[in-house]
This record gives sequence, structure tokens and C-alpha cells, in this order.
Amino acid sequence: MGDEGLCYTVDDALLALGFGNFQILVLAYAGIGWVSEAMEMMLLSFVGPAVQSAWNLSPHQESFITSAVFAGMLIGAYSWGIVSDKHGRRKGFLITATVTAAAGFLSAFAPNYLLLISLRCLVGIGLGGGPVLSSWFLEFVPAPNRGTWMVVFSAFWTLGTIFEASLAWIVMPKLGWRWLLALSSLPSSFLLLFYKVTPESPRYLCLKGRTTDAVNVLEKIARLNGRELPSGILVSDNQIELYDTGNPSEGTNLLSAGKNDGEPPEGVVSNLGGVSSILMLLSAKLARSTLLLWAVFFGNAFSYYGLVLLTSELNSGRSKCVPHNLDGGKSPDVSYKDVFIASFAELPGLLLSAAAVDKLGRKLSMSTMFFLCCIFLLPLMFHQPEGLTTSLLFGARICITVTFTVVYIYAPEIYPTSVRTTGVGMASSVGRIGGMICPLVAVGLVHGCHQVLAVLLFEIVALLSGVCVMFFPVETMGQDLRDSLSSLNNINST
Repeated sequence: MGDEGLCYTVDDALLALGFGNFQILVLAYAGIGWVSEAMEMMLLSFVGPAVQSAWNLSPHQESFITSAVFAGMLIGAYSWGIVSDKHGRRKGFLITATVTAAAGFLSAFAPNYLLLISLRCLVGIGLGGGPVLSSWFLEFVPAPNRGTWMVVFSAFWTLGTIFEASLAWIVMPKLGWRWLLALSSLPSSFLLLFYKVTPESPRYLCLKGRTTDAVNVLEKIARLNGRELPSGILVSDNQIELYDTGNPSEGTNLLSAGKNDGEPPEGVVSNLGGVSSILMLLSAKLARSTLLLWAVFFGNAFSYYGLVLLTSELNSGRSKCVPHNLDGGKSPDVSYKDVFIASFAELPGLLLSAAAVDKLGRKLSMSTMFFLCCIFLLPLMFHQPEGLTTSLLFGARICITVTFTVVYIYAPEIYPTSVRTTGVGMASSVGRIGGMICPLVAVGLVHGCHQVLAVLLFEIVALLSGVCVMFFPVETMGQDLRDSLSSLNNINST
């Protein structure tokens, strides 16, 4: 492989191999998973009103259909993060795809409300594995291109929301909500079809001491990208630290790419359990970032999903405060056109993300957009004409799409490989709590003639989230990913 005295890290290898055909295939696979999650989340704004009309549900029962999904995601995001950090990224997203596809399809045949709630909760547990796919893709991307390509990855979410809005517009008036649930479960099954050809993250393999397996993956990347690996032997960040701190014999014993005993390097916590993982996330080096990240994920999920639901609630004439005619048909009161138009707001949001994330940085991009979101929401405290309401929601959706995109880039970057998916999963779990609460606000308060209070609450949450972003201790733009907790010293000092 090269001279015995030379060594290189996964970051060095990815930089030398560039972003090529291999990463495009990984992007396509992970993107399908992101499309699937977006579709399953977007359909909630259509299925809730339709089921309420068909089964004569109360507003609280309708809201609980959405909250049950988020309750499942709360469990799943935490659980799958630990599974993928302990057993590998591939096993993590295999289980999540299986659960999501099966429960999503079966929920289309639910004969009653309780079974529908149970199956949608299972769908949520499966959807909680979304951060595993994003972290898996991130670990194949060279550092200089990471921000841009993670924005491209986020575009699959936007594609999913637009596709779901289009599908609902076509399917709901003619076939009803059961067909929408069944068709929306199909993307998850595609993940299962191509699972066997997916590679494990070389960064994860290297961390676990499976150096030969990591080199095999990197060699496959080199072949598909038409590049060559750097000269020398593959090592992890931790092994380099052992060498640099005056312990070369201990470090060089671990440098052989031909040796693959399956044991992680000394100093790296392997097989972390749930409690140990949480303690590491709340350790002195990570506590501030973790707690602030939880607050931002909560605010982001609360605001994003709240805007999705508000789009259908404020424009549908379903509020008891506005005269309307209830029809017993297949949810004719939802304005599919307005939801469809608002979904397109995510496209300029992605373009803004791409322009800002590697120029302004992660922190400034997020804080600015949270504050702008507050400005767009302010007039909605009072009833506005339908066109103006849609325009204001469009602008707010652009802003929250930027923050949503950037936080999913930023979160994996601040954690070392040993707890990356656990850290993002925990933050995502906290976000799901925001998602569980927002239907009660968007649906319950608007139905109860409290639109001013509902929008004011969204204003406060977005404002506080922007303030929290300003207090993040680290700007990760252009920084290499870290493998171990000790290697965070360098990034925290920048």
C-alpha cells in the first residue's frame, strides 16, 4: 500500500478520492430514504382531516394521529442512533426501512381508529431512523464539499414533500386516504431492494478497529471514482493522537492495514450502551453543544411541522371561527393547491441553504433565517386574505427550510464518530417532542378561535431557537469530522 512510515486518515482518503460516482450512488440510496420520510410526514396534513370526516373524530382525536407518529419517532430516533453506533450504519437503516414499509402499508387497511393510531406510531418508530441515513451519507463526503452536498441531500426531502402534495392532489379526491397511505409507503421498500449492495461507513469501520474492511470500502470508492488512495496505512484520529503524544510504539502497532482483529483502538469507547452514550453527549466537551442543539431541534420541528399543518388549517376554512360547509365526502375542505404551492417554498429554501452554508457558515445561516421566519409569521396573528396568507406561509416556509437543512448538516459535524448517530438521534428525538406538541397548537388552537395565540407561540419558539443558535460554541464550516471525543479539542479551539 505504500511506505511503512506513511499513514493517512479517512478524511485524507476521501479528500484524495473526491466526490464521484461512488458518492452519487450513496446519495441516491440515502435520498430515497429521505424522500420516504418526507412523504410519510407530509401526508399527515391530508390524512388527518380525511379520517376526521370519515370517522366523525373530534379535533383532539385528529391531532393525535399526527402526535402518535411523532411519539414513535421520539422512540425510534433515540433507539436507532444507539443501534447504528454500536452495530453499524447498515444494520440501523435496514431495520428502520423494514418497520416503516410494513407498518405504512398495513395502516392503509386499518379498520378502526385505535389500530390506525398503533400502526402510525410504528411508522414513526421506523421514521426515527432518518438521522442514521444522513450520518451515513455524511461520512462518505470530503470535508470541503460537505455543506454543499448535504444541501443536495436535503433536496430529496423537498422532492418528497412536493411529490406527496402532488400525489394527494391526484389521489385524495378520487380514491381517498387509504390509497394515499398505501402508495406513500412504497419508497421505503426500495431501500430493502438495494440493501445488499450498500457499503458500511469506512469511518465507522476504522473506529471499530476493522481497518481491512475500511480499506476495502475505500478501494471500492477509488475504483468507481477513478482515483488512487494516498500512500501509506489507514489510521483513525485517535491512533494519530497516540503517535503524536509520544507513544509511537503503541500507535504503530495499530497501523497495519493487513491486521483486522475487530477490536477498536485504545482510547475509543466502543459498544456504548444507551446510558453511556447519553453521559458522553452531556460530558464537559459536548454538554453545551448538546443542550443547545436539543433546543434548536425542538424549535425547528415545532416550527416546520406547524407551518405544514397551518397551511391546510388557515386556508381550509375549517376553523369554527369562519363560516364553512362541512361535507361528508373525502375531505373536500383541504386546499390541495395551497399546500402544493407552499411545498414549493422549499426549493428556494434549498438554494438559499446552498448559497449560505459554506459562505456565511452554519450558525449565521440558521440564526438569520429563524429571525426572518418571525417577521413572516407576524401578520398571521390576525385573519388575512387567502392569497396573502399563502404568501406569508410561503416566505416562512423558505426560512424554516433553510434552518431545517442547515441544522441537519451541523448536528453530525459537532459529534465524533463514536457517538455521531446517537447524538443526532437524541437531538432528533427532542425535535419529535416539538412535532408531537405542534398539532395540538396548529389544529386545536385554530379550531378553538385562538389564531393569535397559536401564531404568537410559533413566533416565540422561532425567536428563542435563533437566540440558541447564536450561543453554539463551534462553527464547523470547513472542519474535518472527528472520530473520538479527545479529538474534539482541536475543533473546539478554533
